Amino acid sequence: MNVIRLEDKFAQFTDQWNPRIIGELNDQHIKIARVQGEFIWHNHAREDELFMVVKGRLLIDFRDGTTAEINPGELLVVPRGTDHRPHSVGETWIMMIEPRTTVNTGDVQSERTRSNLEQI
Repeated sequence: MNVIRLEDKFAQFTDQWNPRIIGELNDQHIKIARVQGEFIWHNHAREDELFMVVKGRLLIDFRDGTTAEINPGELLVVPRGTDHRPHSVGETWIMMIEPRTTVNTGDVQSERTRSNLEQI
């Protein structure tokens, strides 16, 4: 059992929209990513998705025209089957907790899809 220091983990990479696994909990992956700009519209038919902001500000658009704003120390759970599009103006550090089977782009295949995640 080791204490995970998020700042040290984020210091290990600089690329964006490429989640890394930093831990596991009851068949869930704990992931972190640096993000900036706009991601793609997608949903996860079988999994809920938790987003927590460590640094910066994450915005998540929904198909009904609403946008959720998540600031440092805040989190949002996006229910399974909900179309969403994360984005940020400046670089934002996020942590996600989701089932191991969750692919970052859901059922959408794109250049942003990451199937085999690095564990750091």
